[in-house]
Amino acid sequence: VQLQASGGGLVQAGGSLRLSCSASGRAFVTYVMGWFRQALGKEREFVAAITWNSVSRYADSVKGRFTLSRDNAKNTVYLEMNSLKPEDTAVYYCTAREGGIYYSSVDYKSWGQGTQVTVSS
Repeated sequence: VQLQASGGGLVQAGGSLRLSCSASGRAFVTYVMGWFRQALGKEREFVAAITWNSVSRYADSVKGRFTLSRDNAKNTVYLEMNSLKPEDTAVYYCTAREGGIYYSSVDYKSWGQGTQVTVSS
């Protein structure tokens, strides 16, 4: 599956952004779709993931602020990010895998190109 992420940008603390990830290739509906992020000098970390039937999981650091949804008809997932904090600044990567939700980046094989999110204080 090929993934194309979009929607990053610069926002002030407390603001909102929506990231999108469009998939092409094999049957999108069978994939778990997720987002990881990587801040400068840090490891890539799990943000959120969603199953084919919209069961979602979130990192504790974003729970209650971020919402992940998917539109299987459009082969697209959306990460709505609210109440953004400077510590949310990172490159955000869309990813996909078959099977269940995993929390380590090594368990995902398909990745989008990354989109920069910068939150100013």
